[in-house]
Amino acid sequence: MAYNEKDLRNKAEIYIQAEHETTFRKEVEDDLLAKNWESLYDRFYTSLAFGTAGMRGVLGGGTNRMNCYMVRKVTQGLSDYLSEESSNPSVVIAYDSRNYSELFAMDASLVLAANGVSVFLYDTLHPVPMLSFAVRYLQTTAGIVITASHNPSKYNGYKVYWRDGGQVTPPHDFSIAERANSVKFENIKEITEQSARSKGLLVPVPDKVDQAYYHMALASLRRPSLVQNSPITVAYTPLHGTGNVPVRHLLDQVGIRCVVVPEQEMPDGNFPTVVLPNPESAQAMERVLSLAKSEKADIVLGTDPDADRLGIAIPLTKQKDTYRLLSGNQIATLLCDYLINTATELGLNSKKPLCVKSLVTTDLVKRITEAHGGTCKDVLTGFKYIAEQIADLEGERGELEYFLFGCEESYGYLTVPQVRDKDAVSSALAAVEMMCYYAEQGLTLQERLDAIYQEYGYSTEAVFSRDYEGAAGKEKMASIMANLRNLKQGDQLGGKVIASISDLLSGKETGFPSSDVLILYFETGEKLVVRPSGTEPKIKYYLFVTAQKGGRKELEEKLPDLIESFKVAL
Repeated sequence: MAYNEKDLRNKAEIYIQAEHETTFRKEVEDDLLAKNWESLYDRFYTSLAFGTAGMRGVLGGGTNRMNCYMVRKVTQGLSDYLSEESSNPSVVIAYDSRNYSELFAMDASLVLAANGVSVFLYDTLHPVPMLSFAVRYLQTTAGIVITASHNPSKYNGYKVYWRDGGQVTPPHDFSIAERANSVKFENIKEITEQSARSKGLLVPVPDKVDQAYYHMALASLRRPSLVQNSPITVAYTPLHGTGNVPVRHLLDQVGIRCVVVPEQEMPDGNFPTVVLPNPESAQAMERVLSLAKSEKADIVLGTDPDADRLGIAIPLTKQKDTYRLLSGNQIATLLCDYLINTATELGLNSKKPLCVKSLVTTDLVKRITEAHGGTCKDVLTGFKYIAEQIADLEGERGELEYFLFGCEESYGYLTVPQVRDKDAVSSALAAVEMMCYYAEQGLTLQERLDAIYQEYGYSTEAVFSRDYEGAAGKEKMASIMANLRNLKQGDQLGGKVIASISDLLSGKETGFPSSDVLILYFETGEKLVVRPSGTEPKIKYYLFVTAQKGGRKELEEKLPDLIESFKVAL
């Protein structure tokens, strides 16, 4: 590939002048010195952009990397927008255990303070759900979390929240991005930490905010007497992240024994014990499963670094010597079933329950909700769209409906309306309550899941993806989506005949905002959802299948070949 060396040199020199962090700056300086144009092109051919979860990228020097300059640049754009939106703007900032998270949080704080924006900054790492709660509790204009969620250790990111506690949605995200992209390094305002604190523009988040979150989570227990001092054991791993303190605190408050994987207890941005710090990963959960077997745990929990994703494993025998990791859809199914049955049985609310799920989450949630007279709403991937549905209940719609549950198949759940993002902390407490309830009835969670399948039909799914790194990968992804859009009714894919196609990019008659998502329905009942990730260089494929009544065993036998046929075709 021929590179415009003059253009790359100019971009690199501007970046070097703007970047105050030595490691990031030196990477670019070394590339310039070595005339490594290929590396420089990858660093500067684009700038990190906002996706479904803010800005996220590989740590390093350049505008296509996560670094201090990009954090300051985006924060200046955010500051400009906040100053237009509010006469007295304020922001609360949290950060997780990732490398440079604390530094990025301080950089963002000082840019905001230099622009006259009041900042509440946590002085210890905190998870996403507690930041979302804090935005609402402190009534700030916006919030920021420095995190790359479940991504590998080489990543970090920057999530922006609006005053409702949910991640920014249109028009705010577009407006912030527009302003951030137009910021020149010489326009980024600076202030020292000492000056920001002396002027009262940078203050710590009050301890009462944490206590209010804990009180809210404990008050959300549907059957508190059942949980209090229950003689069970929970095995837990925070995967070197932010969940360690809040999850253990809540379990301690209700008197439940919690054992934690010692090697994964302390924060560590290198995540030395896992390939991927994600409870979706079987490898990431190996150590907590081993601990569970030795401690005879009744339920196994795992949270990702920013504690917005929750993984669960359950014992399959009374001896508790074998455990099974549940899929994200199975957890969503169990929680939805428990919450809606409990609400009905205890008469917790006279209004109609609302469950909200992403369009790539199992339709079992919809069948369960509607069977109980509730409403189930499908939204685009990204928990900010679930937050929007909760916000809608604050108007006239809330006179008839109340929020019960929100879920994404990627291990994201919300069981409390006071938080507006996925919340592994309070959801962990809800999962423990659910387990206690069925245990009192002599049922395991596996037995309850089998009963749900028997009642509503057996559904399962396969999720797989293809990675496309760098500039060439971005072009390849666009080509793949274009080819899939050329398919039509009657064509075959994976040996299955296409019955219909819903293209969300058109935004016409789909019920969704325009989005780069394709939904293919097949004559034999399968459904395939295809979407480029909003946070990673990959295309994700979601294959959903449902068995005819009594056909679970037959479907399970055919499923591996069916999945393989689609993988080959895609």
